[in-house]
Amino acid sequence: MSRGVIQPSQQKLAEKLTILNDRGIGMLTRVYNIKKACGDPKAKPSYLVDKNLESAVKFIVRKFPAVETRNNNQQLAQLQKEKSEILKNLALYYFTFVDVMEFKDHVCELLNTIDACQVFFDITVNFDLTKNYLDLVVTYTTLMTILSRIEERKAIIGLYNYAHEMTHGASDREYPRLGQMIVDYENPLKKLMEEFVPHGKSLSDALISLQMVYPRRNLSADQWRNAQLLSLISAPSTMLNPAQSDTMPCEYLSLDAMEKWIVFGFILCHAVLNSDAAALSLWKLALQSSTCLCLFRDEVFHVHKAAEDLFVNIRGYNKRINDIRECKEQALSHAGSMHRERRKFLRSALKELATVLADQPGLLGPKALFVFMALSFARDEIIWLLRHADNIQKKSTDDFIDKHIAELIFYMEELRAHVRKYGPVMQRYYVQYLSGFDAVVLNELVQNLSVCPEDESIIMSSFVNTMTSLSVKQVEDGEVFDFRGLRLDWFRLQAYTSVSKASLGIADHKELGKMMNTIIFHTKMVDSLVEMLVETSDLSIFCSFYSRAFEKMFQQCLELPSQSRHSICFPLLCTHFMSCTHELCPEERHHIGDRSLSLCNMFLDEMAKQARNLITDICTEQCTLSDQLLPKHCAKTISQAVNKKSKKATGKKGEPEREKPGVESMRKNRLLVTNLDKLHTALSELCFSINYVPNLAVWEHTFTPREYLTSHLEIRFTKSIVGMTMYNQATQEIAKPSELLTSVRAYMTVLQSIENYVTIDITRVFNNVLLQQTQHLDSHGEPTITSLYTNWYLETLLRQVSNGHIAYFPAMKAFVNLPTENELTFNAEEYSDISEMRSLSELLGPYGMKFLSESLMWHISSQVAELKKLVVENMEVLTQMRTSFDKPEHMAALFKKLTSVDSVLKRMTIIGVILSFRSLAQEALRDVLSCHIPFLVSSVEDFKDHIPRETDMKVAMNVYELSSAAGLPCEIDPALVVALSSQKSGETRMQKENISPEEEYKIACLLMVFVAVSLPTLASNVMSQYSPAIEGHCNNIHCLAKAINQIAAALFTIHKGSIEDRLKEFLALASSSLLKIGQETDKMTTRNRESVYLLLDMIVQESPFLTMDLLESCFPYVLLRNAYHAVYKQSISANA
Repeated sequence: MSRGVIQPSQQKLAEKLTILNDRGIGMLTRVYNIKKACGDPKAKPSYLVDKNLESAVKFIVRKFPAVETRNNNQQLAQLQKEKSEILKNLALYYFTFVDVMEFKDHVCELLNTIDACQVFFDITVNFDLTKNYLDLVVTYTTLMTILSRIEERKAIIGLYNYAHEMTHGASDREYPRLGQMIVDYENPLKKLMEEFVPHGKSLSDALISLQMVYPRRNLSADQWRNAQLLSLISAPSTMLNPAQSDTMPCEYLSLDAMEKWIVFGFILCHAVLNSDAAALSLWKLALQSSTCLCLFRDEVFHVHKAAEDLFVNIRGYNKRINDIRECKEQALSHAGSMHRERRKFLRSALKELATVLADQPGLLGPKALFVFMALSFARDEIIWLLRHADNIQKKSTDDFIDKHIAELIFYMEELRAHVRKYGPVMQRYYVQYLSGFDAVVLNELVQNLSVCPEDESIIMSSFVNTMTSLSVKQVEDGEVFDFRGLRLDWFRLQAYTSVSKASLGIADHKELGKMMNTIIFHTKMVDSLVEMLVETSDLSIFCSFYSRAFEKMFQQCLELPSQSRHSICFPLLCTHFMSCTHELCPEERHHIGDRSLSLCNMFLDEMAKQARNLITDICTEQCTLSDQLLPKHCAKTISQAVNKKSKKATGKKGEPEREKPGVESMRKNRLLVTNLDKLHTALSELCFSINYVPNLAVWEHTFTPREYLTSHLEIRFTKSIVGMTMYNQATQEIAKPSELLTSVRAYMTVLQSIENYVTIDITRVFNNVLLQQTQHLDSHGEPTITSLYTNWYLETLLRQVSNGHIAYFPAMKAFVNLPTENELTFNAEEYSDISEMRSLSELLGPYGMKFLSESLMWHISSQVAELKKLVVENMEVLTQMRTSFDKPEHMAALFKKLTSVDSVLKRMTIIGVILSFRSLAQEALRDVLSCHIPFLVSSVEDFKDHIPRETDMKVAMNVYELSSAAGLPCEIDPALVVALSSQKSGETRMQKENISPEEEYKIACLLMVFVAVSLPTLASNVMSQYSPAIEGHCNNIHCLAKAINQIAAALFTIHKGSIEDRLKEFLALASSSLLKIGQETDKMTTRNRESVYLLLDMIVQESPFLTMDLLESCFPYVLLRNAYHAVYKQSISANA
């Protein structure tokens, strides 16, 4: 189709504007990164800071853009060495500047074409065309301004060109033009003002069209409030009516963007300010709103100073300069408070909007415009605050510190979440709107057009057909919609119909333009909701550009309890960060991505720490309250009650009466707030935030806020449990198990209540922490309560028993302090009675008690090893004594040859004490497990009681091991068998020779002989007296009964001997030896003869293998009866 003039469609205005705007943002990103790199000493190109190149760089900058290589060899000599590296490393910087130059050429060419076509601009009619045109002008201006701020630009371009000339013998072909551009744009705005003289008409027309939009948007909070802006419930009767406007896309257009258009636009075409009152009004309104504008990211432009500096050199502009100064004063005095009030209004408006939409998401259909307006307004105010707080030009900073900013961001995030969640609801609504209403209205408009050329007619018909073909079924089937083609066609149509002499001029058919703008908004509601959210509410500017302010806002939010519920908005903002990247600058993706991950991690970690600290404080308070209920605290109350009854004077007069537990719950006034109330309130607020989203995705990583809290609670619970033991290694002090159990239960009650605030599995926390506490070390290699208590009972309590300061009282089933010269720092009974041992079993559990048993057995095995050494030393004598028990004179002679008799008895007593302690622990464990798992324990008990006698010993030992783990007593102790069987034979000749199993068995037999023949020596010990009150001896020799039975059973199980036969042999030897002391006349030797006789009875009572009949055959029962009578009589006389 040949025509005399170039057709609008051939100019490709829409396509060029789209491409150049996108490329402009990419170029801005690259130039911005170069500026930041050059401003950072660590990231700056090394050639700019290299001392060897310093003179060469200064020379190049001084001569720029001229190139002189011939007469300056000395200065440029170092450059010659580095030329290849310079070319390689500065290429990216240099060609970025070349790309900027090419971008400038394309922009200038397009602006000239637009002027030549005399394009009509009106933001309310051809919105896309006007917006893209103004965006291009501002992007171009911003790019040249930031370029001029790169101080090292001449050095980089010059260095690269000199290196190129030295390498290739000629300058780079782009260098002359590039160098000239750098020089021309030293003062970019001044140069651009000259450049835009021919474009003034087009630019001013586009800007003046904002007079219908900008003043309406730039209102005060009171005007918004009076108009009930963004309120869905102000007019209930119209709640379901669609939100309509003749200028749909202008309603959510960024105020920040409009201010940049107006300020930069009227600087470039300043002549119109003198001739057009509407232009001047717009200009002054924009200057009064801000003291600085955002160029790109955190690069700002101080409006008033720059405009004044530019206009001061223009003749006849004194009035404009005065206007600028007046506007600056207005901005400094009123802008801060005006924006503060706007933020205050938006907080309540967005809260109302989010609450209503959460309850009635169907309203997102008709009221979608309100949502995007609210997001856009809020985003503008947040960015304004961020920019001005960082560039304050006023002494009073109160207007620039907003402690409630988190609340506004939170409601923005809530609205965004509603849009994402209920996207299908909006799609259904607008698909029906497009097909049922928009298509019909547009078709009527097209039919009524007086003139409609063929190209335009085809495009308009395709719009109608596309919309008519839509149906709800497509939404239900999950079909992916794509209206990008339709929107681009409308953009093209705007370009075709906006040029002068167009057959169908859009200036004459404004209704068509407004209708199409509405339709475009409706299509975006169907296929571009995510893009709309980015356009209206993207806050990626917080990323690396204002990260310090971002972190400060977060800290303020956490410090203010009323705002902590909104703290989740900060991690949610990290999901925005990747939207600020551009494909022309891929290298910053990793930096921004890593930054977003580290910030998100830091925010969630801090939130979890804060919650953990609050929970810890609550736990501390509850532990204190729980401690008040401990039995030890009731003694004073009881004594006061007793004294009251007996009418005794109680203490000093005026002594304050002690408060009873529970007083803290009595409230006289609802306004009275305790510390615990404050902690619970703060915790519920913070937990709301942690529980707000189950997870959030940041740069292909998923974060789960609740897991942060769970892990922190696990760590703190672990530390608290260990801390509450109050173990002091120096003084060997430790908390009583019952008190620790009370504290742990109080702690766990608080932790369980956390499930009311946050959806976390607190049982998992308990399992992870408490199971680790049953092991020797936790997962971090730190000591646990199991290791602390095991160590304390072995090294402190049982060691003092061995030293004779503590005795085991069978009647009390506890270890009790004996009166000694050096009083002990602890009361043994308070750590070893039944209630304490049960508490210990509750805390340590079966695993911990098993570890305690194994540690006890290790000590027993070391004592048995020492005993075996003593047996080996006396082997010959013991062998003879074993066969001579019926020859009293010979036995007496052999007994005198024995060595270390006292040591044997002492070691056997120690073993007995340890086994007595273990039996207490096992009994407590059985009691605890019987409460927790009665059916399982009864099954294990039944299993153990019904083992057939002929069962293989290995099978029997497995059953015994199971029974022992449940705390049940066994005929043969499996833990002792394991400890003794794994024990290596003693050090003496046993190490040097291979001991045969027969010899080992013999040593075991002789050990029992040694103990049996040594028993009479106990009678001479003054401490061997039996006390009926405690059912034992003060020197713990009653524990020998348990030691003899358990050691015999274990040793002869290992050596596969007959336990019963060996114990019979022991009984024969022991009774024979004890009967001999009945014939002794020395009172010193026989002083506690009756008390020692009772040992035989204890041994038989303790043993599952011996019977009283057997004892009667060896030792007359009359002697035992007389012995009991004597010790009881002696006890009564002693007490008297």
